[in-house]
Amino acid sequence: MNTKLTLSLEKDVIEKAKIYAKGTGRSLSEMVENYFKSLVSTPNNSQENKDDEIDPSLKKLVGIIELPSDFDVKKARDEHYKEKYGI
Repeated sequence: MNTKLTLSLEKDVIEKAKIYAKGTGRSLSEMVENYFKSLVSTPNNSQENKDDEIDPSLKKLVGIIELPSDFDVKKARDEHYKEKYGI
């Protein structure tokens, strides 16, 4: 059974989230629900549990590429989203 939830968020965050959701073919409600599910489905945030969540086909790619020590993952992700979704 679905239940309505009212959230108060900054307008800018909501607008960016809507653009992202649309770009990924999902609804904002679906994104929030999946996020909440991910929070409550893991008993704790240990690295062991996180490794179990990684698909085996992706696990084998770990370590193939060595990034520079000054590589900023957050900056690269933000630039990618800006280019892809105009955020």
